[in-house]
Amino acid sequence: MPAVLEVEGLTKRYKQLTALDHATLTIDAGEIFALLGPNGAGKTTLIGCVCGLVKKTEGKVKLFGIDQDVDPVKPRFDVGLVPQEINFDPFFSVRESLEIQLGYYGRPADRARIDELLAALKLTDKAEAQTRALSGGMKRRLLIAKALVHRPKLVFLDEPTAGVDIELRRDLWNYVRKLRGEGTTVVLTTHYLEEAEQLADRVGVIDRGRLSLVERKEALMKRLGERRLEVRFGTPVAALPPGTGTLAADGLSLTHVETKEALPSTEVLRQLYAANLPVADVAVHTSSLEDVLLRVLRGPEGSAR
Repeated sequence: MPAVLEVEGLTKRYKQLTALDHATLTIDAGEIFALLGPNGAGKTTLIGCVCGLVKKTEGKVKLFGIDQDVDPVKPRFDVGLVPQEINFDPFFSVRESLEIQLGYYGRPADRARIDELLAALKLTDKAEAQTRALSGGMKRRLLIAKALVHRPKLVFLDEPTAGVDIELRRDLWNYVRKLRGEGTTVVLTTHYLEEAEQLADRVGVIDRGRLSLVERKEALMKRLGERRLEVRFGTPVAALPPGTGTLAADGLSLTHVETKEALPSTEVLRQLYAANLPVADVAVHTSSLEDVLLRVLRGPEGSAR
């Protein structure tokens, strides 16, 4: 079975600016792939090249095994896109917008599918309202529904929850998981890194047009993340057992970063208790995906900024 998306050496130049620099990427069916990076990194340009909104300078794009230089139309009937910008005709109702969207993709009328999406995105009460009367969050919900109404095999969610409330964000997370369970492939860009951490199977990091890293999320977190043990003492401590951490100048706390070479946090605590030190409080902090992304962007894994 061919990959859902194959990108090889994909490049986009605007005169002197290289917005996308020889990106190579393969995405398989049924995975959630998070494309992460700072503003202007090239995320939307890559998506635009794949979806036919941006004309590539060079490189190859295959959708469902079909080279886009050979057939740029047919595979895109199975692709959905939630763009960053809100863009629909303000004079149609919510339901009419979804009916028209089905027609754009050559799909027959499907009231059941429209009702399903309206319910999933909590738009049922707004089904007959004109889109210009919707709030910003409701308009964002409608964009998501439009991207999904034709049952695409591949969906690009480009900042889908920007500016929306927490409730919608959580609802969307659940719906994205449902899509994956049904075999839909999802490519997600987001600045809410908790979103990527919750949803993604794999992560790609792009910066200044270059795709510098593609890795499974769990492997990336294990490789570049860290666990930090913080211990507070009831009274000042003069010295610590060797290798158990860094003692604060006032002797009231220690910090221990767990690495491959360092002692495990459990062993540090065992030694502290064995030495009868006055341990008053213990906290363990684990790196988030945001911490790891910053390490990639600032360190040798990614571009120096």
